[in-house]
Amino acid sequence: MPGRTWAGTTLDDRKAQRRAQLVSAGLELLGTEGSAGTSVRAVCRHAKLTERYFYESFTDREELVAAVYEHVGEQARQALVAAVRDAPTPVLRAEHAVRAFVELIVDDPRQGRILLLAPLTDPALTRRGLHLLPVFAALVGEQLSHGDETERQMVAVGLVGALSNVFIAYLDGSLKVSRERLVAHCVKLVLGADDH
Repeated sequence: MPGRTWAGTTLDDRKAQRRAQLVSAGLELLGTEGSAGTSVRAVCRHAKLTERYFYESFTDREELVAAVYEHVGEQARQALVAAVRDAPTPVLRAEHAVRAFVELIVDDPRQGRILLLAPLTDPALTRRGLHLLPVFAALVGEQLSHGDETERQMVAVGLVGALSNVFIAYLDGSLKVSRERLVAHCVKLVLGADDH
């Protein structure tokens, strides 16, 4: 019975807590050790749960990896929405959005690796990597002011692609610039994209 309690929590609450533990363990492992270090056994060991509890929440490793990716993607979406909510000018909106995203992926590089690098290497995410791009392109498109809807959509898709590649190069170490220079360049890209 879902209504029964044990130690003050319901069965559904305990299931949700175990699922959250597994997602947290998956975030840690996928974000630090990559796909190879993110097995069902490793996630269970890290979460201090048995495989029985893993399969209570997920059918397989791929479903867990997708849940971790979607969790991080939602964190990024919320950070971007909050960043632009009260910014009064396009310049401040661009700066706040870029800073919020950089904080998310640089201050916690696990999240950056999951959002931007894991979809390039993990088969469970290869298909889903493109899944979140339209979400971010739509957020960017809402901030653009020039052109008709189709033009804004094309600019937003191109801009998200360009920004993603800059962030990937920064995260994998092939782009060696200061954080401030990274932010300034990305803000310039955003403002330039809307100035056509």
